[in-house]
Amino acid sequence: MKLARSTGSASHSVPRETTAAGSSAALELHDVVKTFGSTTAVDHLSFTARRGEVLALLGPNGAGKTTTIEMCEGFTAPTSGSISVLGMDPQREGEQVRKRIGIMLQGGGSYSGIRVKEMLELTASYNAHPLDPSWLMDILGLNKVAKTTYRRLSGGQQQRLSLALALIGRPELVFLDEPTAGMDAQSRHAVWGLVEALKRDGVTVILTTHLMDEAERLADNVVIIDRGSVVASGSPQELTDTGDHPALHIRTDRPLDLTAVPAEASLIDDTPLTYRLHSAGDPQAIAAIASEAARQNVLIKELGLHHRTLEDVFLDLTGRELRP
Repeated sequence: MKLARSTGSASHSVPRETTAAGSSAALELHDVVKTFGSTTAVDHLSFTARRGEVLALLGPNGAGKTTTIEMCEGFTAPTSGSISVLGMDPQREGEQVRKRIGIMLQGGGSYSGIRVKEMLELTASYNAHPLDPSWLMDILGLNKVAKTTYRRLSGGQQQRLSLALALIGRPELVFLDEPTAGMDAQSRHAVWGLVEALKRDGVTVILTTHLMDEAERLADNVVIIDRGSVVASGSPQELTDTGDHPALHIRTDRPLDLTAVPAEASLIDDTPLTYRLHSAGDPQAIAAIASEAARQNVLIKELGLHHRTLEDVFLDLTGRELRP
């Protein structure tokens, strides 16, 4: 594994074990179904992750992402269909699969009273050729909390420890569940750099995240699922290019009362204090919005073209309403 610091001034190189030649697919799901009683959590799901790529598995809460990942890791059996992880069945060959994968749990997965360095050294002892715990602590900024117990770590520190535990066994495939949840901006960028380094080293990364900018930056391919089924898949570029029509982006200093905006302007409330107008080149619509903003004493701070993002695609496919 070769990991470069974000400054670019130094790099680290750690030899990896050679993987036997085989299929270009690291993870394959074919027509997978998972039911719990009368509830179908995963509904005829199929997708493939190639070796050495980052695949982002996206979906709203309750879409079936966690159940899907648990089946891939061998902790839950599919009701029907087939799953191949590094050429193995995670149900029949679960122990062999887990020797070659890394799992980062959003909840951390550490004993509350164990210290950071102790936890890493313990996990390292379970692996034949582990990474150096001290090196991992340095890479992930955990040196200063090496003797701190897990329960006293901040949420971001717990996430970084969980990532270190997922990587210490030199996995060929790693599952990252919300890897930057609770992290500050610096930690988030450090993790992004680490994921990019894993990809350069040929490690397959299965990423679940609710941060669309994270998926758009890191993923080679994206699979969006909803209600247990694939609703879209492809590279971020392919997904955002589909039906791409530039929209007018407007940012204001205060909320704009959209009920008073003329119908021909039909603004979409995008994020707090930002709005979109699909008729981007219509001067009459722009004039109507500007006039209404002036009437409401709302300052337009920014006006420009907005191109479709992965978040736009996600919301268009899965809806903008809150899920129970």
